[in-house]
Amino acid sequence: MRRVRALFISDVHLGMRATRVLQLIDFLRWHDADVIYLVGDIVDGWRLSRNWHWIPEYNEIANLLLEKAAAGTRMVVLPGNHDEFLRDYLGTYFGEVEFVDRTVHTTAQGKTYLVIHGDQFDVVVMNAKWLAYVGDWAYRAALRVNMGFNWVRRRMGLSYWSLSAWAKQKVKNAVAVIGRFEEALSLEARESGVDGIICGHIHHADMHNRLGVHYINTGDWVESCTAIVEEYDGQFELITWTDAAQRPPRGRRRRLGLRRARAA
Repeated sequence: MRRVRALFISDVHLGMRATRVLQLIDFLRWHDADVIYLVGDIVDGWRLSRNWHWIPEYNEIANLLLEKAAAGTRMVVLPGNHDEFLRDYLGTYFGEVEFVDRTVHTTAQGKTYLVIHGDQFDVVVMNAKWLAYVGDWAYRAALRVNMGFNWVRRRMGLSYWSLSAWAKQKVKNAVAVIGRFEEALSLEARESGVDGIICGHIHHADMHNRLGVHYINTGDWVESCTAIVEEYDGQFELITWTDAAQRPPRGRRRRLGLRRARAA
């Protein structure tokens, strides 16, 4: 298991059929951290309120996270717009799990990062929620098309391809929306007096310094399967976890398991 200083995950959307739940389970089995930040939209309350869809793998994810918390990992939950019902519990603790709207993470190098989901700076979500629901429906429709397309690609031995990620890169309006979101979050970081910001919400993983602060977006586990980790030297890494090749080979996994069994 790879252990890091901090791990940031967002936009899992448990309850949405398209979420890449098996990849996340695999990722959590091979990664541990001193502190784990769940940066919003871990559960998709919008989807569950309309059509209840809860499979055993969702319980497995919850159990993996709770086991890490029980073992000493600090677990911080920052609700997003899809799991906004959790905002009723801001400032409270459930066992080892803490619920906050925003927090500041200090790296091993002493740099400070505002951690927040980011929907608070989405004009549509804040002022026209009906339009956000329409956008959510359109996104799910694109995912359904993408699932069929990728079924054909798998039969042909090809890797996963994301229609929505391609559209975000190609459609000027989508690129402009991402740019405005990054500008708003970067401005909030500067006004908060921190060195950077870590957020989610727009399902577009990225790290850059183009706007005067270190902007980091965790991406999502609906399509891109991305997470952010901070190493013990204070460096950040953007991880994409879609390939079985990223895991240790089977022989090594068996040896690791043997060592754990002997240690027990």
